[in-house]
Amino acid sequence: MLVPHQELPAADAAQPMEVVAQTEPVSTAENQPPEDPQTSRFTWTIENFTRINGKKHYSDSFVVGGFKWRVLIFPKGNNVDHFSMYLDVADSANLPYGWSRYAQFSLAIVNQIHPKYTVRKDTQHQFNARESDWGFTSFMPLSELYDPSRGYLVNDTVVVEAEVAVRRMVDYWTYDSKKETGYVGLKNQGATCYMNSLLQTLYHIPYFRKAVYHMPTTENDMPSGSIPLALQSLFYKLQYSDNSVATKELTKSFGWDTYDSFMQHDVQELNRVLCEKLEDKMKGTVVEGTIEQLFEGHHINYIECINVDYKSNRKESFYDLQLDVKGCRDVYASFDKYVEVERLEGDNKYHAEQYGLQDAKKGVLFLDFPPVLQLQLKRFEYDYMRDTMVKINDRYEFPLQLDLDRDDGKYLAPDADRSIRNLYTLHSVLVHSGGVHGGHYYAFIRPTLSDQWYKFDDERVTKEDIKKALEEQYGGEEELPQVNPGFNNTPFKFTKYSNAYMLVYIRESDKDKIMCNVDEKDIAEHLRIRLKKEQEEKEHKKKEKAEAHLYTIIKVARDEDLKEQIGKNIYFDLVDHEKVRSFRIQKQLPFTSFKEEVAKEYGIPVQFQRFWLWAKRQNHTYRPNRPLGPHEESQSVGQLREVSNKAHNAELKLFLEVETGLDLRPIRPPEKSKEDILLFFKLYNPEKEELCFVGRLFVKALGKPSEILTKLNEMAGFAPNEEIELYEEIKFEPNVMCEHIDKKLTFRSSQV
Repeated sequence: MLVPHQELPAADAAQPMEVVAQTEPVSTAENQPPEDPQTSRFTWTIENFTRINGKKHYSDSFVVGGFKWRVLIFPKGNNVDHFSMYLDVADSANLPYGWSRYAQFSLAIVNQIHPKYTVRKDTQHQFNARESDWGFTSFMPLSELYDPSRGYLVNDTVVVEAEVAVRRMVDYWTYDSKKETGYVGLKNQGATCYMNSLLQTLYHIPYFRKAVYHMPTTENDMPSGSIPLALQSLFYKLQYSDNSVATKELTKSFGWDTYDSFMQHDVQELNRVLCEKLEDKMKGTVVEGTIEQLFEGHHINYIECINVDYKSNRKESFYDLQLDVKGCRDVYASFDKYVEVERLEGDNKYHAEQYGLQDAKKGVLFLDFPPVLQLQLKRFEYDYMRDTMVKINDRYEFPLQLDLDRDDGKYLAPDADRSIRNLYTLHSVLVHSGGVHGGHYYAFIRPTLSDQWYKFDDERVTKEDIKKALEEQYGGEEELPQVNPGFNNTPFKFTKYSNAYMLVYIRESDKDKIMCNVDEKDIAEHLRIRLKKEQEEKEHKKKEKAEAHLYTIIKVARDEDLKEQIGKNIYFDLVDHEKVRSFRIQKQLPFTSFKEEVAKEYGIPVQFQRFWLWAKRQNHTYRPNRPLGPHEESQSVGQLREVSNKAHNAELKLFLEVETGLDLRPIRPPEKSKEDILLFFKLYNPEKEELCFVGRLFVKALGKPSEILTKLNEMAGFAPNEEIELYEEIKFEPNVMCEHIDKKLTFRSSQV
């Protein structure tokens, strides 16, 4: 895992990128200047390696881009059974406050016996005071490193290489994709960037987007359970949002709701899953057949006997074509290989039914190509010699315009329709950066097929030139400029590990139809309403969050809340403050102005309101503790919250006492002396096993429960002389505990 040696973050771009042999420093920085970055290679020969004392070991410092660097290793691993290695800012302790620098780099353990098995891993990082080193905690297994037969440890010597490119830094946080490019990115869920690059590519095929919008969905559908609605929602937000868009609803809709789900698939499989599901959902609708019309082509698998008149043909459809990269210099060479004729002879003769075994020709020819041609480049292959998957980083060219009618239509079957001109223009280039064990994905797209290319890299979208989108994604090797021109230096050659793995071409004759306008009238009304409402709520929450420091939340509980909750939501204690009326009040507002707002809300004149502060007791219950005094009510809401709230959270909890006369209209609250205690009463019916709130009373501290029995019976709806028992709630956890109250003791002595 790629990490600073102190901590272990897990991020998509932070997966180990294992590449064998020489590699080029990472070339995926945003908005990098056109001039070459300042790049250098540092070689560290570590002698007496097994005798190194200490957990970690630093190299000498070296300078790249005017900055001092060094390599940090953990010879026995950084608390793992792997060799650990990092690039470190050598002078971080002496740099000014707030320093940062950005570098792309690779670290390698050289195989001194078989150089092609050199282990090299690449990454990029913005170094700062908190993260002054970055690299790989699990660079390679210690068992491999310390095995002399493997070639990494020879004569007790290990050779480490660091290749560092210092890039101009772009402020990630202030960059505004929409403002800079007119487009927004997609958020990365942690392992989803291959999905993000594909979704951006599909979104920027306007005919496809229009068809998705026209799929029938209803306001009762839930995006997490409906692929069409989730995709509609995603596309709508990409079209109209100002910020990057989340993909979680879409991935949930096709059952990929864990990190593992993404690791089990690849972009080609995702493309097929998505298209198949959409194709199925489009059946019987106005957009039925759209997927086939856009992406489906057909070829013929044929076998033709040489010495007898026997042929066998099988027509097959395809939504994408897998093209060989290994051994092919460009796309045309891959198509040549695709239609290459195979001879079936000798031990491999073809059994031609009644003719028996015959010499034959076998091959594939195309009946037709689709308007949108998706080419999957086979960058990953199984290496039988090494018994593992490897990435093919060979140079592989692809043209801006692709002519599949070349050489008199040599790719076409005899009965193919030759009236269709198969001339294609490049729409998008999907790139994989890294090695077979991990990496990063992004896409270069021409949304309108103009000369302007854009790079869609998760949340960020940047303008790029054609060289970035084409030539720099061919792969192969690149030679770095010599450090000391004039000397007979051996030039540094690096394998470019960032290269194209999927190409999307659009047929010129279908361009106008496919690159159509898509506007609000293409979007179902229920979807527009739903998503506009979602956006408004999001903006409202964002505004609330930004202004939160200016406001206090006041939660007001009343008798009505106690009646509503006790016996239903609440059994022990009085009220759940999360379920009472909440007021969002500016801190500088006088509390008297808040009382006026309460008067409007409940129709209770200000002079009849009395507010109590709640106190948390030792048994974790809340009780109204004391009423607010005139001095407190003259303060601002913010001041009152600060004084009353020892926990310093954003909320002020109050109980609103309202007394009523015989006509049930509000009256002034009675004067309260220090001897007055406010008691709340619940009634438990053992026959029905029901609990309810029956009211509250003021009692004198030296009074006795026996003096209020008649009043309590009245509150409960009983006859005046009904025998009733009184209990006090003591504690709720670990067990509910209520104690019997002696009616002859005073309230103060019974400690109610």
